[in-house]
Amino acid sequence: MFTKLLVAQIQNQDPLEPSDPSQFVQQLTQLSQTEAMQNLASLTSANASVLQSMQVLAMGGQVGSEVMANVDSVKLDGHKVNGAVTLSNNSSKTTLVLTDAGGQDHELALGPLSQGSVPFSIDPTAMGLPAGSYKMKVVTSSGEQPPVDIAGRLNSVRLGSNGSIVLNIANVGEVAPSNVTAFNGKPQTAVAAAGAANTTL
Repeated sequence: MFTKLLVAQIQNQDPLEPSDPSQFVQQLTQLSQTEAMQNLASLTSANASVLQSMQVLAMGGQVGSEVMANVDSVKLDGHKVNGAVTLSNNSSKTTLVLTDAGGQDHELALGPLSQGSVPFSIDPTAMGLPAGSYKMKVVTSSGEQPPVDIAGRLNSVRLGSNGSIVLNIANVGEVAPSNVTAFNGKPQTAVAAAGAANTTL
């Protein structure tokens, strides 16, 4: 590229007023830097695409596993849903508040809890909760607002319109990979079925 520019510069210059060589060298340097930046940008973009594809493949291998996701809402369909609340402080009274689409609150007493991760279970039938999406928050005696994790099966992995990875999790819906706090593995029935299929093959 630079050789062609040099030849063109020599061919087109006025023999009586030759171009300043130092100026031409400066122009070549600027062009070289611009091309290097363009190549670097292309390489970075390519590497990002490869990394993204690897992440999708890795997450795709976990489809069927039970995961824990940090969320502020839960989808109920009549089945029990497990979760966990992580406290930084002890709480003498802890309540999980579920708010339905109509704005009505439904409370689940979790009792006095010590700091750390504490599991809980939501039974929609026992609480008289119809199917739907519910906002969640935990009220503690200390005033702390701890994060809530919900357990669910990883149903699918896809790329969003902006290129980001989107996970579809039962009981939760669609979230980013950063929302996942734990992989609990695939249910034994699924593992056994996969093993049987491999044996048959």
